[in-house]
Amino acid sequence: MHNWEDTYLEAEEAIRNTNYLHAKQLLENIILDEPSTAQAHNSLGWLYRTQFDDYERAENHYKAAIRSNPNYPHAYINLLILYTYQEQWEKLKPVADKAMNRPLVDKSLINYRLGIMEEYLQNFDSAIAYYKKAIKLCLNFDSIEDYKRAIANCEYKSTL
Repeated sequence: MHNWEDTYLEAEEAIRNTNYLHAKQLLENIILDEPSTAQAHNSLGWLYRTQFDDYERAENHYKAAIRSNPNYPHAYINLLILYTYQEQWEKLKPVADKAMNRPLVDKSLINYRLGIMEEYLQNFDSAIAYYKKAIKLCLNFDSIEDYKRAIANCEYKSTL
């Protein structure tokens, strides 16, 4: 019997190979054995959101990942992405605030998601402020270019 880490790596490889059903079974097995495995909950959440369009189950798994390990960074970002897609802004802000106090979470991505929320709500000045914060905290050149385009979009939209 191998440990959950080996099963998790096998599940991640199955995801990379688009063998989603196998990945789902492996991840569910991990959770049966170790219910508080943040990585498995996060990956199951991703599968439910992206492959099965089951947003409620995705949300439950992301939240379980955060409960299991509040310092596991990926579940916060995935939950923010889910709330963005669902336009659940009232849920997005508290998760973003909580994530900002976690050491490993990518703060530029959090600010970017908050910018998207404000842009969608047509608060273009607030959106631009979040996008600028995202740029200042970002270490990835491609993302910086995306954030600059987001600012330009907001500047244009504010003239309409």
